[in-house]
Amino acid sequence: MAAMESLIGLVNRIQRACTSLGDYGGDDQAFSSLWDALPSVAVVGGQSSGKSSVLESIVGRDFLPRGSGIVTRRPLVLQLQQTEKGKQEYAEFGHLPRRRFTDFSLVRKEIQDETDRITGQTKQISPVPIHLSIYSPNVVNLTLIDLPGLTKVAIEGQPESIAQDIENMVRSYVEKPNCIILAISPANQDIATSDAIKLSKEVDPSGERTFGVLTKLDLMDKGTNALEVLEGRSYRLQHPWVGVVNRSQLDINKNMEMVAARGNEREYFATSPDYAHLANKMGSEYLAKLLSRHLESVIRARIPSIISLINKSIDELESELDHLGRPVAVDAGAKLYTILELCRAFDRIFKEHLDGGRPGGDRIYGVFDNQLPAALRKLPFDRYLSLQNVRKIVSEADGYQPHLIAPEQGYRRLIEGSLSYFRGPAEASVDAVHFVLKELVRKSIGECQELKRFPSLQTTIAGAANEALEKFRDESKKTVTRLVDMESSYVTVEFFRKIPQEIENIAGNPGQNPRGKPNERESSAPDPTIDRYSEGHFRRIGSNVSSYINMISENLKNTIPKAVVHCQVKEAKQNLLNYFYMQIGKKEGKQLGELLDEDPTLMEKRMQFAKRLELYKQARDEVDSVSWAR
Repeated sequence: MAAMESLIGLVNRIQRACTSLGDYGGDDQAFSSLWDALPSVAVVGGQSSGKSSVLESIVGRDFLPRGSGIVTRRPLVLQLQQTEKGKQEYAEFGHLPRRRFTDFSLVRKEIQDETDRITGQTKQISPVPIHLSIYSPNVVNLTLIDLPGLTKVAIEGQPESIAQDIENMVRSYVEKPNCIILAISPANQDIATSDAIKLSKEVDPSGERTFGVLTKLDLMDKGTNALEVLEGRSYRLQHPWVGVVNRSQLDINKNMEMVAARGNEREYFATSPDYAHLANKMGSEYLAKLLSRHLESVIRARIPSIISLINKSIDELESELDHLGRPVAVDAGAKLYTILELCRAFDRIFKEHLDGGRPGGDRIYGVFDNQLPAALRKLPFDRYLSLQNVRKIVSEADGYQPHLIAPEQGYRRLIEGSLSYFRGPAEASVDAVHFVLKELVRKSIGECQELKRFPSLQTTIAGAANEALEKFRDESKKTVTRLVDMESSYVTVEFFRKIPQEIENIAGNPGQNPRGKPNERESSAPDPTIDRYSEGHFRRIGSNVSSYINMISENLKNTIPKAVVHCQVKEAKQNLLNYFYMQIGKKEGKQLGELLDEDPTLMEKRMQFAKRLELYKQARDEVDSVSWAR
C-alpha cells in the first residue's frame, strides 16, 4: 500500500505541476508533453450514461455539478488520497492550494465557477483541466480524469461543431498509450450503440487499456439481464466488465447518503438471481480497488520511461536555453568588448584546469609519470641488441675489412639504430599532451556559462584554440625530435673510454663488476683476451650499447617533459588566443554581430522554455523523492 500510495501520489503531484505551468497534453507542444507520458484513467461516456454517478459513488460524496445538457465542460482531474481512519474528509483545488473544502456542496460550486472562469457563461468547452484532490479514509488511492460526455446534438448556445469538439478532446486523452480507458455504458441500452465502447474500440482495438463499466443494471426491462456483456460474451475486453448500481434521481432528490447507497448496491448484487454469482466482482467499491491496483502497476511499469523522458527533456531544454540570455548592445565597440570578456572567461577556466583549480591538468603529469616511462620500457632493445643482431650489424659495418681493435662503426650503427626508437615515445608524449589540452579546451568552453548563449562564438573560440594548439604541438614535436637527434649526433665518448679501464679491472679481479661490486654471475665477466669474433665479444658489445642507451633513456625521460611543457603547456597558458585577438580586432561590427547573433523571438522562447524547464526539474525532484519496491 505504501508503494502504491507513493506511486499514485507521485503522478498526482506531477500532474498538478504540469497544469500550473501550462502543460496539459496535446500535440502542439514544442517538446514532448510530460502530461501525456503520465499514466491516467480517463472516464468516458455519453451524456446520461451515469458517468457522474459512478465517480460520486467511487468517492462516496456528492460533489459534481448536475443539470441538463453538457455539465462537464473542462476535464476534471480527480485525485483521491486515502487518509487514516477517523480523519476528516476534505478537498483541495489545484488553483486554490491553501484552501480546504469540508463542505462538498461548495466543491460543486467551485467546479462550476472555475469552469465558467475559463469558458464563460456559455456552453463552450475547454481542454484546460481542473485539479481536485480529495483526502478521505473512505477512498482508495486513485486518479481519474472526468471528461465531457459524448454527445451527438448541439443545444442552444453551443456551436454546431460541439459534438466533434468534445469527441476530439476525449480522443486526445484516450488515444495516448499511457491512458487507461474507463468506458461507461448504460445497461438499458444496446452495447453496440455505446458511445464509449465505440470510441474505445477505435483507439484500443485489442481492449488492453479499456475497463468496461455497466450502469443502470436495476433499470433494465423486467426479465432481461446484462450477463452477456458482464461475462464478456457479447463484447470481450482484456479486463473484466464491472456492473454498478447508482442512486436513482429520486434518491438524489432525497439526498440519500452515499454510505446508504453503497449498502443498497451491495445488497442488490448479493440478492440478485442474475448477478449473485458475480457479486464479489461488482459494485463501485470493487471498481475503485480494481482501478487503483491496475493504475499502480501501470505507473510502476512506466516509471523508467518517465524518468528517461524527464532527463531527455531537461537536456533538450537546457541546450535550448544555452542559446538565450541578455540582449547584446548594437555598437561594434560593445560587441568587441563582450567577445573579449567572453574569451577571458573561457581563458580563465582553461588556466584553472591547468593549474589545478579544476580537474584535468593532472592528466598531463600522468603522461610524464606513467605513459612516457612505460613506453620507454617497452622499446624493443632486447631484440635489437640480441646476439644475432649485434653480430649482423657489426659485421655489416666492417664491410670487407674487419675492424682491428674495436668495432667503431658497429658501435655507432648500433647506437644510432637504438636511438631511433626514442622518436616514437617522444612524439607520443607530445600527442598525448595535445589531446589533454584539446579536451581541456572543450571542457572549458562547456563550463563557461557566459558562452552558452553564443554557439557561433563557442565554435570560433574552439577553432582558434585548437588551431593554436596544433601549432604548439608541431613546435613541440620538432623540439623533442631534436633532443633525440642530438643524442645521435654526438656520442658521449667518456662513457666508452671507461670501458677498457673497466675491462682491465675485471681482468685483475674477475669477481668484481665494473662498479667494483661482486658479480652475481662470474661467468658473465668478459675476458680481455677473448676472440673478437667469438660470441662473448659480440655479447660484450651489445651490453655496452645497452648500458649507454639506458643512460640516454634516463636523460630523455627528464628532458622530454621539459620540452613538452615549455612548447605546449606554457604556450597554451600564455598565448592560446593571441592570434584570435589580433584577428577579432580587425573585424567590422557586422562580423562581430554574427558571432553574437540572437533570434528576434528569443525573449518569448526564453520564457516558454524556462517555464517548461521548471516543470521538468520539479518533476525530477518529485521522482527522486519517491522510493518504491521493485
